[in-house]
Amino acid sequence: MSSTMRAIGVQGGKGPATALFVDEIAKPVPAPGQALVKIKAFGLNRMDLLQREGLYPVPPQAPATIGVEFSGVVEGFGGGEPCDFKVGDEVFGLAYGGAYAEYIAVSTKMLIHKPEHLSWEEAAGVPETWITASQALFLIGDFQAGQSVLWHAGASSVSICGIQLAKAQGAKAIYATAGSQEKIDFLEKELGVTKAFNYKTEDWAAEIQKATGGTGVNLTVDFVGAPYFQGNLNVAAKDGKVVLLGFMGGAQLPDGVNIAPLLMKRIRVEGSTLRSRDEEYQRQLRDTLVSHALPRFQDGRFKVFVERVFPFEKIMEAHQLLESNTTKGKIICVIE
Repeated sequence: MSSTMRAIGVQGGKGPATALFVDEIAKPVPAPGQALVKIKAFGLNRMDLLQREGLYPVPPQAPATIGVEFSGVVEGFGGGEPCDFKVGDEVFGLAYGGAYAEYIAVSTKMLIHKPEHLSWEEAAGVPETWITASQALFLIGDFQAGQSVLWHAGASSVSICGIQLAKAQGAKAIYATAGSQEKIDFLEKELGVTKAFNYKTEDWAAEIQKATGGTGVNLTVDFVGAPYFQGNLNVAAKDGKVVLLGFMGGAQLPDGVNIAPLLMKRIRVEGSTLRSRDEEYQRQLRDTLVSHALPRFQDGRFKVFVERVFPFEKIMEAHQLLESNTTKGKIICVIE
């Protein structure tokens, strides 16, 4: 068996999408508690773009190869305590890095048995986005039946997952923002959100206040950051929560931000990351995903939206499509 494998590298260590290339590197050797998985497909995430450009704080235990979510077949183990997996099992999972490759060594705590009816491509699009959405909604947001929620970047993969999770949890109302009429239609007609707002043509904060009769929303999940901070405070309900997951619009607050609603409405604002968390925390999130989502994948109530599938060798084009901000759902690469 070969001791090397193909993996995606970045010329010069960092750079634009055109710097991505297929490299030949050492095949990973699983440590105790890890499985060796032969990868069938992997998903793209925005953190991958930042890591490619040298702008993402990669965890120290992560390999140099980009990529955190994958699907594939277990080929072996590194020993350690018994686990719920065996050689030949079809799995999908989350890793600290290394998924843009033919093989990955990953903790068995972050593996999930792949349901038969999910394709390799669909399964590869589940871990990062559904776990992140579950984290924001349940572990941080403590979302309950009968509450309302606002998802910014509504057609992003995480929000698509979160909208489905919120509906299944019995949300009173689900709102979203997006940047095109095509995405607004997708959110309202296909995902069934209560109302979606075009942030380019509408004052989404004012419109949500109208839609809620001034009571606001119980939970807001935001990836945009500084430009939306004031609006998030304005639309928060009494004792509302704002979960901050990204800074796509920047991290420096504009002049004139009024923080009075934080006090007057007792708003809790909490930021969170996933990749930097320890294995036990990630295992807890995996178990949350398994309990909330896996049964609904199996009976078809939850759907993995895949925008486009690329062959492994077309990684440059895949990154360029993700950078275009025109997608609805996951971009997946497959390894033949």
